[in-house]
Amino acid sequence: MKTTRREAIRAGVLATVGVSMAGGEAQSEMSDALKEMPPLDYGRSFICHSADFNSVRFWVESRTRMIDEKAGTSTDYYQCASCKSENTFGEKDLFYEDNYDFLPILGDGRWLVFRRTVRLSEGYRAIAPVEKYWGPPILKLREAKTPRLLESWEEIRDVTAEAIPIVTQTEISNPEIGLRAIIECPTKTLNISHDKKMYQVDTGPIALPDLSQRFDPEIESLRLAFVAFNAPDFADFVVEQPTPVSEDGEGDCKVYHYSNPISLPAKNRVIALRQGG
Repeated sequence: MKTTRREAIRAGVLATVGVSMAGGEAQSEMSDALKEMPPLDYGRSFICHSADFNSVRFWVESRTRMIDEKAGTSTDYYQCASCKSENTFGEKDLFYEDNYDFLPILGDGRWLVFRRTVRLSEGYRAIAPVEKYWGPPILKLREAKTPRLLESWEEIRDVTAEAIPIVTQTEISNPEIGLRAIIECPTKTLNISHDKKMYQVDTGPIALPDLSQRFDPEIESLRLAFVAFNAPDFADFVVEQPTPVSEDGEGDCKVYHYSNPISLPAKNRVIALRQGG
């Protein structure tokens, strides 16, 4: 899951791209953008395990690639779909009465596990080596065979109407400390305005890294968020965090909720996964 700068160069990782270009040169740069991070086919990408007590399989829901420009390395983090806390393989009462959401993220030999209870809890986040869970993970990832960058509103409109799967990539960076991240996810909700000739992506959860500083381990930087954008050069995020229940924000009662939206400069790519891809 970690690659060196030499391997990255071979894959086109150092290409700098935008999403609204025209002409042959632009198309070449666009192709390089997909070479940097060929999109996954999210309908067929899973993380499997082979532990005797539980050979669990997780569906991959998004991917975040962290790129360390100074070290010349990149690491992929795979955010998996959530489930509920359960009495696994029990004879009855398969859901715990005091239930919580369970969502894991895999990367660099570690699991970051989120347990979202109805009340704030110190166990909300936990990081541990993969050996402490279900044994070594087996990545069953499939790249999309024929991805196509959508460069205009008309293309996005038509692909949306044809019910063709769409994946987006949102690139954010902090050049001061040499970190860059590409957040990729299948688009679950896509709004189209024929009057304004605009689109708007709204989807999640995704694994949003905090690029304000370097974390050790790096996986510690990840937070659960939703992403929205309707232009090539910025993205808005709403991050899961302790949020006051009262309307005025007063009092001690808080729950985990997606709140306090933030906006970041970004490079957004909208990619169609052609039928049969």
